[in-house]
Amino acid sequence: MKMTMRRPDPTECEHLHALCESHDECERSSHDLLNEATEWLQYARGVTTLLADLIHEADSVEPRDMALSLEAIAAMTRLGLQRVGQAHAQWQWDRAAA
Repeated sequence: MKMTMRRPDPTECEHLHALCESHDECERSSHDLLNEATEWLQYARGVTTLLADLIHEADSVEPRDMALSLEAIAAMTRLGLQRVGQAHAQWQWDRAAA
């Protein structure tokens, strides 16, 4: 079984990018940010598990597809870690204001 991945439609990428940017501009509580972080990290874990299963079952793997998949996992992990950092800063800010 050859592993192939669907290339994202450019409009999908633009929509996701706009969605991520709009979230950065919103004022969110540390609780909301931690929930978002958890969500992104769960997405990354799910894609990692799926990719590992596909690789185990594949007869051959396309390096370009593998690289794209790993970049997607890295991006989701980065977003999750950014949200954790933002949540920590928001928590510190809230604590100092109290």
